[in-house]
Amino acid sequence: MASTKPHARLEKWIWVLIYGGLFLFILGLATTRNDVALGWAMAVPGIVVALVGVVLIYVRSRLKDSP
Repeated sequence: MASTKPHARLEKWIWVLIYGGLFLFILGLATTRNDVALGWAMAVPGIVVALVGVVLIYVRSRLKDSP
């Protein structure tokens, strides 16, 4: 049971990064109505964070489960 804890922690971070990044992206797009530079300054890092979460899904799929 102790061997699954690092995988569970990684999975938690994956979803936090994906949902947090998408939220920041949408917030940035909504902000572009009032301030274009600030909106894109929020949206681009949001997409980058979400993509890091997607890459971590691939990394998690390649990890071996220890017996």
